[in-house]
Amino acid sequence: MQIFEIKTTQKIEALDITYKVEKIIKENKINQGIILIFVPHTTAGIIINENADESVIKDIKNTLEKLIPLHGSYQHLEGNSAAHIKAGILGSEISLIIEDGRLALGTWQGIYFMEFDGPRNRKVWVKILGN
Repeated sequence: MQIFEIKTTQKIEALDITYKVEKIIKENKINQGIILIFVPHTTAGIIINENADESVIKDIKNTLEKLIPLHGSYQHLEGNSAAHIKAGILGSEISLIIEDGRLALGTWQGIYFMEFDGPRNRKVWVKILGN
């Protein structure tokens, strides 16, 4: 397993980490296999979505904020229930195919680390199954 760190700078933030994952594949000289990407945090998540037009990610963040506002009638005493809910909806792991030494992503797809309780220092765990 490999781990890389991310430092977020905003309360809610989306960071394209596709290049970091691709770098791990290249460094490990993996030609074919499966890569598992896991975010070990309960107030952050990970998604695959469009990375050609940044307005898509802005729309995702804005819509999540409208659906799950920062302040509400939440019970959790830490004050970050909205972050837990958003992270729970998006999920904390993805798996992708590695083919010919590259991520098998669609033309417009990228991998995004989604911060909902920043700024923080975060980690992303990566496990490759392949050769």
